[in-house]
Amino acid sequence: MTFKARESLSEQIAGHLAGQIIRGEMLAGDRIQELRVAGELEVSRGSVREALLILERRHLIDILPRRGAVVRDLSESQVRGLYELVQVLLGLVIRKAIKNVREEDLDPIIALIHELQLAVSDRDLDRFFDLSFRFLEHAYPFARNSFVEDVLTDLHPALQRTYFMALHLDGDEIKECLSFFKALVETIFQRDVRSALEIIREFAERQSALVEESITRARQIEAAWRGRRNKK
Repeated sequence: MTFKARESLSEQIAGHLAGQIIRGEMLAGDRIQELRVAGELEVSRGSVREALLILERRHLIDILPRRGAVVRDLSESQVRGLYELVQVLLGLVIRKAIKNVREEDLDPIIALIHELQLAVSDRDLDRFFDLSFRFLEHAYPFARNSFVEDVLTDLHPALQRTYFMALHLDGDEIKECLSFFKALVETIFQRDVRSALEIIREFAERQSALVEESITRARQIEAAWRGRRNKK
């Protein structure tokens, strides 16, 4: 694999591994072996080690004594906690946007809404997924708070993991997400803080419940299969 991005080598490796975790190509509990990754990407083990520290900070892996790096498990409480935090921080961003942003500042956001609509029309989940986070990245500077931007950016990989799940769990979720983005922009134009916060709350609670239900169902199926094996 050849890396040509402007990011550091470790950031590029972290992004590569994060993509595999987010898309479910690596599952909770899977080990990430430094030597194997270094060989596949033709990079040093030191760069891989730095990449793993980045992934740990971004809530995608755990680095455990004697086991090394493993993909972090997703529990219902973790998903709920993630969306509760995103709800608070995104609410702060939109409140600041409503207070300070001029209509012309929203032109890039409006353009992204049109692209999101096209992705929905084409049923292009991958493009919709990428555009969703471009939308959020355009919105974060409205907070005029570098700490908020940094925290939200570090939460992106964890949120991408659950958002990817939600889009693929429910065929109608892509339409619900489009409605969320459009309604959010409308509240900024209308300077309607109360409606904006309610829209964010409903979005966070719906997505959280969808992913939590999926995790619960998966655990129940796993427990049932384990019980059948134990009876044999």
